Amino acid sequence: YNRVWIPDNEEVWQSAEITKNYKAGDHFLHVRLEDGIELNYPVDPAALPHLRNPDILVGENDLTALSYLHEPAVLHN
Repeated sequence: YNRVWIPDNEEVWQSAEITKNYKAGDHFLHVRLEDGIELNYPVDPAALPHLRNPDILVGENDLTALSYLHEPAVLHN
């Protein structure tokens, strides 16, 4: 299962693991937050959440080495 970043009102971005395969036309993404809370996160198929980089890339000095380069990845790194 992949990990994604979802927007959060308090922490700006929260890491979550996808717990059920997403199919085109689904209105929710089934995710588990790092604290164990499971959510049905509403998604727009045209704007799916950002994918999270593998843990091996956390703390990378050169941001161009990240697999996914977007706001939550830069802030987390």
